[in-house]
Amino acid sequence: MSDQSLKERLYTIIFEADTPAGKLFDVLLFVAIMASVVLTMLSSVSEIRAAHGVWLFPLNALFTGLFTVEYALRLYCTRKPLRYARSFFGVVDLLAILPFYIGIFIPGTRFLDVVKVLRMLRIFRVLKMAQYVGEADLLKNALVSSRRKIGIFLVVVMTIVVIIGSLMYVIEGEANGFSSIPQSVYWAIVTLTTVGYGDVSPHTPLGQTLAACIMIIGYSIIAVPSGIITAELGLSAAQHKNGRKCGACGHAEHDIDAKFCKSCGEKL
Repeated sequence: MSDQSLKERLYTIIFEADTPAGKLFDVLLFVAIMASVVLTMLSSVSEIRAAHGVWLFPLNALFTGLFTVEYALRLYCTRKPLRYARSFFGVVDLLAILPFYIGIFIPGTRFLDVVKVLRMLRIFRVLKMAQYVGEADLLKNALVSSRRKIGIFLVVVMTIVVIIGSLMYVIEGEANGFSSIPQSVYWAIVTLTTVGYGDVSPHTPLGQTLAACIMIIGYSIIAVPSGIITAELGLSAAQHKNGRKCGACGHAEHDIDAKFCKSCGEKL
């Protein structure tokens, strides 16, 4: 078998889910991923690690070795190795094996290899769940389209918590647990998001009044990003039907095959 034909056969098995061999490979890969994730999670339990650590680590090392060989084969047989390595799944495949090797030198970091569970996203391709992939694209487009609005929103929120945190530091002071402005800003974030850990709380009437105000503000602020993303989801759904959205002027009513915006002429 020539090197070219070997690459093509490996590519069909590893990257193509339409063939029996490709489906079998993906199913076995999913089983190995889940088994490896379970082993990593069990290894983090001190009682289980103490009782069964002698075989948990070698098994995890075996799975990591298999994933390393698989990653190398993907680079070997793909037509554009650099493009695959820089793709979403290429980065995830690499991150799935790196923590184990880094953990040999930095103990504890190997537990981060649970990121390999992201590789299970390939199940949508294997099971041909095209409708779910389409819905995921709509959600992705909505998040991308709303990134500027969300960014402005976060800047406004950070401005609010810095101002209120600084006021609370002046009002309450170190005697009531507000030992510094960063500590007070932390309290403002916890209060504004309605988490309310309770590790720091105001004691003076003025401080409690300010706390009540930020709690009320928090309820209204939480709804803002949800509204932004919901509106963009609606626009993405309309865009999916009517064509793409222009990144320059926002015009969304384009033909599917349009290359330039009909409103401003910007390239789509």
